[in-house]
Amino acid sequence: MGTENKLNNEVRKPTHTTNKFTALKRDQNTDNPCYQEQLLSLKCLDLHQDNRNECKIYFTNYNNCSKFWATVWRDRKLKDIKPYLPPVEERAKIKADYLNFR
Repeated sequence: MGTENKLNNEVRKPTHTTNKFTALKRDQNTDNPCYQEQLLSLKCLDLHQDNRNECKIYFTNYNNCSKFWATVWRDRKLKDIKPYLPPVEERAKIKADYLNFR
């Protein structure tokens, strides 16, 4: 009986929260090559009270970034180069190589 009361009275902390301010589980700087573009577009929305017309250039920039890194990911996967998404240290060089090649 003592153990049952202890378990029932114990305050449990949630294993996860859905608060939008909660830190993400994955490191966005390493896992998301377009993280800065994402932050800039969200900052623009905050600054302009969610007026999407004011932030079109940021959205376009983010979409271009996403498409570019999806292409890199796909090319590396086809060539069986792992990791498919290059590490942060290599991204500037890979971006320059792709832009010079095309």
